[in-house]
Amino acid sequence: MGGVSTVDRAERVPKQDRSRATRQRLLEAAVSCLAEHGWAGSTVSVVAERAGVSRGAAQHHFPTREDLFTAAVEYVAEERSTALRALFPEGAAGDRHAVVAALVDLYTGPLFRAALHLWVAASNEEQLRPRVTELESRVGRETHRIAVDLLAADESVPGVRETVQGLLDMARGLGLANLLTDDAARRERVVAQWAGLLEEMLG
Repeated sequence: MGGVSTVDRAERVPKQDRSRATRQRLLEAAVSCLAEHGWAGSTVSVVAERAGVSRGAAQHHFPTREDLFTAAVEYVAEERSTALRALFPEGAAGDRHAVVAALVDLYTGPLFRAALHLWVAASNEEQLRPRVTELESRVGRETHRIAVDLLAADESVPGVRETVQGLLDMARGLGLANLLTDDAARRERVVAQWAGLLEEMLG
């Protein structure tokens, strides 16, 4: 009888854990590289070195550069969505200012910077464009859903869906402005204005 020995089983679990940890290090290093160096300066070799793994190990997890960077942005987007929900475990309809501020924060960190580099690269790279378009669509839908939940917005009311979408578009615009200069003071005034508008619109 073949079977798997206890020793084999004992070795496999740590190996799976190590593999998962390696993958996570690669994803986090890829986002950091993309945010700091852009697409041109972010190769698999650079990411592997930053993550402390061999190029071969990186390519085992992600056969192509496109695989690595789309997976990286998706991974961090999921992490940010989880963190955003965790900020308001009981919901947050009573504090719309806090929700607007948290949503704007989503677009002013390294994730947005990395995603932006990926968008720019996708506009020039044929093989990357469909993957980034699909990823952006999925991330956008998830962010919209979270915003609707946190704001307790009733999208059956005319104009509410467009108002939430406008909020997210505005947050993205603030994120773009923040790439060049720290725009914190103006950003806070805009957040306060939008929070007031949402109170009027959503009741």
